[in-house]
Amino acid sequence: MALTKVESVSIERGRFAYRERGEAGGPVVVMLHGWPESSYCWEPVCRYLKSGLRVIAPDLRGLGDSDRSTELAAYRKQALAQDMVALLDALGVGEFQLVGHDWGGVVAQEVALAIPERVSRLVLMNIHVINNLRANKEVLAKPGGNRNNWYQHFQQTPGLAEAMIPGNERVWLGQFLRTGAGEPLDDNIIDEYVRCYSIPGTATTGANYYRAMFDDAKRWVGLGDHRWPMPGLYVYGNQDKVVVPEYLRYIEDCFEAVRVEQIEAGHFLQEEQPEKVAALLNDFLVT
Repeated sequence: MALTKVESVSIERGRFAYRERGEAGGPVVVMLHGWPESSYCWEPVCRYLKSGLRVIAPDLRGLGDSDRSTELAAYRKQALAQDMVALLDALGVGEFQLVGHDWGGVVAQEVALAIPERVSRLVLMNIHVINNLRANKEVLAKPGGNRNNWYQHFQQTPGLAEAMIPGNERVWLGQFLRTGAGEPLDDNIIDEYVRCYSIPGTATTGANYYRAMFDDAKRWVGLGDHRWPMPGLYVYGNQDKVVVPEYLRYIEDCFEAVRVEQIEAGHFLQEEQPEKVAALLNDFLVT
């Protein structure tokens, strides 16, 4: 069953769009997308998810069709998590299972830190684990770094994204959605992300995810002793050139219980291999 788009839900923290599938009363699964995508990224997976789940997939601030406030502090991942908590409160959601990919995976971890009593299961996909300080430090300390991270430095440079991306959204996104994927993504998927990234202000709001990284990192330094109490699943597209396998070192130390699964895919595994991702979710999520 496909997700349905709800165009506008206004809460105190702003206006947020989301997609939903399933009947009220079923176990809730919240699915958070990453950059440079939107909640549309979950459409392929939802076609294969088992029935009985109520799926809620919001557009994060600054992406998709949600608010594009430009202040940098709003893009600290703890603040983005508070957006999601407020949205779920407004929708009357109590306990839920949580899935996050890329920056959505970081926001998911911040949600799980903020309200662990409401997050019954946690799924992370192709993103670093924020309390895995040893592995994250080792990756960042690798000699020569990772040249595939160039886009992060590009966006962190003041004014550069704003000067060069508007009007060139298809070329910009093609650098990631075509070359960063293990399998080419369908044109309709790319068209949707180009539409969203062409909304005025998105060059700034998209870049703010990376400009806020320095503040995020300072916060996460204190999480070395944290262990996720809820059951965890980490799904990894093993052809990812940015979230490299070294990020998975010591992951078992970060959870009370975690299962790690690899899929032959690039970074955008939920769109490249939706049936395989859905099979893992169907096995892990509770209905």
